[in-house]
Amino acid sequence: MKKRDLLFSLSFLCVLTSFAGDTIRIESPDKNLVCKIILNGPAGSAGNLYYELDYKSKPVIKRSVLGIILKSPALQLNSFDLVEKNITTTDENWTPVWGEVKQIRNNYRQLLLKLKTKDEILVNMVFKLFNDGLGFRYEFPGQPKLNHFIVAEEVTQFALTGNHKTFWIPGDYDTNEYAYYTSNLDEIDATGGKFSQEIHAKTYFNANGVQTPLMMKTGENLYINIHEAALVNYPAMNLVIDKKVNTFNAHLVPDAVGNKAYLQTPSKTPWRTVIVSDKATDILASKMILNLNEPSKIVNTSWIKPQKFVGVWWELHVGKSSWDYSGSQVGSQQATRVPHGASTANVKRYIDFCCKAWYRCRTGRRLECRLGRLVWQLERRCV
Repeated sequence: MKKRDLLFSLSFLCVLTSFAGDTIRIESPDKNLVCKIILNGPAGSAGNLYYELDYKSKPVIKRSVLGIILKSPALQLNSFDLVEKNITTTDENWTPVWGEVKQIRNNYRQLLLKLKTKDEILVNMVFKLFNDGLGFRYEFPGQPKLNHFIVAEEVTQFALTGNHKTFWIPGDYDTNEYAYYTSNLDEIDATGGKFSQEIHAKTYFNANGVQTPLMMKTGENLYINIHEAALVNYPAMNLVIDKKVNTFNAHLVPDAVGNKAYLQTPSKTPWRTVIVSDKATDILASKMILNLNEPSKIVNTSWIKPQKFVGVWWELHVGKSSWDYSGSQVGSQQATRVPHGASTANVKRYIDFCCKAWYRCRTGRRLECRLGRLVWQLERRCV
């Protein structure tokens, strides 16, 4: 793996950052994205922490609050003194075990802010700015005044610039298998989720709640995707929209008693991610989430063999066929009266399709496949 790490001193001569009072500015490697981090407080005293994100000189995320509220010990980590700051640039290539491409480039500029609250609790904020988006997270270094602690809520905002067109599913603690809705931000109404009869295990919590990944399109044809990466030992993040100001607030999935996370220092949250492009296909092609996830801990990966699958699952989801074996039809399928999807005949049809596709991929010729040759074909599948 080829890697170049450069550490820049933070001075007025540094070309990657500039300072305007309490504002730190960093640019993506291609300079299209600019992230501003603002520590807003009277001179010489603690201040609230905010961030902003621009793409090609257009605002994407307006000034948005950052912070975390703890239940035990009962602390609000939202007012900080700046202890230290530094910037690094990373440019490396790595090889995934499997995926769409052989190599992935990991190129970003990172800002590390070491912060301290009035209670002398240490919190690090890490920002990574890629050419295709921003990732940031909270880190809690080992320290004498914070060891075991319980997170009550994350005060993370995504303040948007307008009433964007949005592709969303209802916020829920148990499932993400809803059909997608398309509406403007002010038209989001997640109450329909609690009436979905096809999904048995579901927990509706807020009419303004949606799940990530959340895709949006602005009036200027800019595409924005909000999600998370490296979700380990921490609850998933839903988003709740404040329609008056077009701002999403993070909402973490609670446990049975309402707590959000049980952590011990040193520890860190998942990355909060904002991918931005003027092309929708670039959002899908982005490898930023993979770059932010932790490297594989599996030393020997030779036993992992990439495969391709086809099946009836999504046919049932989109309503072409039904989940309903009894024929009584449930939920939204009552009106369509479509046949049950997982029948023997339908599954054989999928097997034959897979077999024919394999043969054409390997030989360039068509084949009328028979189930008797299925095992031989699938053992030599085209991948």
